[in-house]
Amino acid sequence: MDSALQELRRLAAHAENRRTETGIPRVAMVQGQVPEHALAAVYEPMINLILQGSKTMTVGGKSLHYDPATYFVMSVDLPAVGTVHPARTGEPYLAVSLTLDADILSPLLGDTIAPITGPNEPVAQTEAFNVAAVTPELIDAWVRMLRLMEHPAEIPALAPAYEREILFRVLQGPQGPMLRQLATPDSALARISASIQRIRRDYAQPLRIAALAAQVAMSESAFHRHFKAATALSPLQYQKQLRLLQARQMLCAHGMSVTAAALEVGYESPTQFTREYARAFGLPPSQDAARLIAGRRSGPTDPVELPHGQ
Repeated sequence: MDSALQELRRLAAHAENRRTETGIPRVAMVQGQVPEHALAAVYEPMINLILQGSKTMTVGGKSLHYDPATYFVMSVDLPAVGTVHPARTGEPYLAVSLTLDADILSPLLGDTIAPITGPNEPVAQTEAFNVAAVTPELIDAWVRMLRLMEHPAEIPALAPAYEREILFRVLQGPQGPMLRQLATPDSALARISASIQRIRRDYAQPLRIAALAAQVAMSESAFHRHFKAATALSPLQYQKQLRLLQARQMLCAHGMSVTAAALEVGYESPTQFTREYARAFGLPPSQDAARLIAGRRSGPTDPVELPHGQ
């Protein structure tokens, strides 16, 4: 497996310190050191494989650390903070990612054997993100996928097969139950994912828990429980993080005033907005925006996990 990991590092070595497209659908890579504040984003569903260095992902009150030969699976859109670290020997952080497509994932469910749970294990799993150790078979599928960068004419014919194999290997592993739930429409995780899409669409509107719960056919108490289990956040906390991230984008990319951004994302009090923004990002809005703009002028940031749609 070490030789396969070395080949992956060679194949991904030309990645930049920002999202680097590979020419392969849904596959991207990144290399470099990225400030923590630049990795606060809404992360889209993905499989992220670390090739060099390490990374810490914090969602709500839960932090996960992963390093080479481990992979991170996120099955719903989640506001998170990532911190990357170089290897102990000094080489820069290096990773590749595959964005999850439920339309590709669902047909695979019938081709994989669901893990058998023990007597003390729950049948259903609603957690939407976790880390697992890579297997030789999974690494081998990634090698064949990234080799296509050297043979772009083969991408249309072979990339779909390699993508299916990567998904198949993950379905067979410890994160398989998570992906199975995501691709099963009536599962708790799939219903929470649907509610997340509604919160994302209407993030500036008052959050109506009863309506969200009714939409996914859950009681309010069950909705709260499953939402927190999946995201490590309450629905209100999730919405607040979305609002703050969107306001950050407005301040940095569109030059909005602090008051205008606060009102645009649904805050009634600019004072409360400023207080919560500083708590989330470490600086008041105007100072944080100036820091980010200065950073972009001096060099690019890592967008393997940029906010969805950015």
